[in-house]
Amino acid sequence: NVTGVENLIHYAKSVDAKLIHISTDYVFDGENGPYDETKIPNPISYYGRTKLASENALLTSGINYAIVRTNVLYGHAKYGRPDFVKWVVTSLRDGKEINIVDDQINNPTFLDDLVKGIDGLIKFKKTGLYNIGGKEFLNRFDFTIRIADFFDLDKSRIKRIKTADLNQPARRPLKSGLIILKAETEIGYKPHSIEESLIVMKRELGL
Repeated sequence: NVTGVENLIHYAKSVDAKLIHISTDYVFDGENGPYDETKIPNPISYYGRTKLASENALLTSGINYAIVRTNVLYGHAKYGRPDFVKWVVTSLRDGKEINIVDDQINNPTFLDDLVKGIDGLIKFKKTGLYNIGGKEFLNRFDFTIRIADFFDLDKSRIKRIKTADLNQPARRPLKSGLIILKAETEIGYKPHSIEESLIVMKRELGL
């Protein structure tokens, strides 16, 4: 996360290129979210610290750059692993029970919206820091319920748990998410609603 960005900075500088860097809401501690671009980061995991370090490398680089913070990505990626939506749909259709946390709050980001946000930064020649996220703030459990409702799946198989129940070695920011007003105002960013994005995914994937 850091050395790779430092290498990109080096070569961007050598050809006078603009570097657009993807970062995360994990640079925050998740105590008082959602966060706008003016909030001071305070990562609570190694991953979050490395992402903040990569942002700082850009801040001091002297090159032309834009940093895009985003969170909870979902959507079809041709060469990627199945996203959260496809995993939920497939699991429930297969009759599996799934455990979903109800204490992590974010604004899930549709991949198509992230692409459009980055395109807007390029089009309007923007530099600096921008949040690119979804329209709606909700916890992961409620997001899963919305997915199950849309695809008419058995919601009784979705089990509500807490993040602490997972016993994960790395801490997760809980009350997080990213305020997108700056992107909406400066580049005309307009994300899909969750239902709108699921309509697109259903058409693309035949779910």
